[in-house]
Amino acid sequence: MKLSPIRNEKDHAAALSEIELLWGADEGTQEGDRLEILVTLVEAYERAHFPIDAPDRAEALMASPPRSRQEQ
Repeated sequence: MKLSPIRNEKDHAAALSEIELLWGADEGTQEGDRLEILVTLVEAYERAHFPIDAPDRAEALMASPPRSRQEQ
């Protein structure tokens, strides 16, 4: 796969497949560098196309683990 921007779902799927094949590549190798670039491209694509809204205050409090009396 030629490195290029991820512009659509097909590009996204192809990049994810290649990441899976490269997973565990040693840092500083050609494979490791390619993995790092692909991960960066996928993160940018997903941030733009699958945004995650911050929870509102009530949701955040409900998701927090309960605190013990000693912590208060």
